[in-house]
Amino acid sequence: MTPYARRGVHGQTVETLARRVLSGDIPEGSTLDLVELQRELDVSLTALRESLKVLAAKGMVDARQRRGTFVRARSDWNLLDADVLRWQFAEGTSAGADLALLRNLGEVRGIIEPAAVRLAAERRTDADLAALEAALADMGEGDGGAAHAVEADLAFHRALLAATHNELLTRMEMVIESGLAHRDRIVHSSPHGEDPVPSHRAVLDAVRAKDPDAAQQAMRALLDQAVRDLNKVHGTAAPAAPETKGSEAK
Repeated sequence: MTPYARRGVHGQTVETLARRVLSGDIPEGSTLDLVELQRELDVSLTALRESLKVLAAKGMVDARQRRGTFVRARSDWNLLDADVLRWQFAEGTSAGADLALLRNLGEVRGIIEPAAVRLAAERRTDADLAALEAALADMGEGDGGAAHAVEADLAFHRALLAATHNELLTRMEMVIESGLAHRDRIVHSSPHGEDPVPSHRAVLDAVRAKDPDAAQQAMRALLDQAVRDLNKVHGTAAPAAPETKGSEAK
């Protein structure tokens, strides 16, 4: 997906406004002064209104008679929108907010990908295997740099979702991709991360063997490694899982 910033004045205005809202620079509930924003951003009123329509479609702003255009509560925002996720990881976001969001996304991945890889093991085609093998080969090219490693990792996980042959699961790449890309940029730029190839190879081998149980186990191991890598980079421990009701005291 092409970032809005590359789509001319309109796109740059969307990006600027979105990041200000997400950072809290324009807080929830505040009413926007369109005349002042137009002057500050040096754009036409038409361009500003069109940009706000984009944010309105993502649940971030709304307009009412007598009140004008205002920022909606965060609970109304479409936080799973690919652009909204990417904007939250934009430059200027605090490290603490980044880590919390990455952990939230890690939990979402822990729900989606182990289940998805079971379907991939059952339904994969030769073309799916070829896509996975190509991505893994790219991942193994250690001299490609961090950007190359990020793209190879994304390609592998896209191919896994595609191998489910479930079009709704395939669309989950929009949720997974932003967080995975940001996490990969952090980890691959650090000397503390583990080699990702063996864990991904284990997933591919299980999918190739059409073994759903082994594929699910390998994916869980891969996701556990992702958490370890992130914690090493941030120098933190993973938060403890909340106690379930009725659990025994230890």
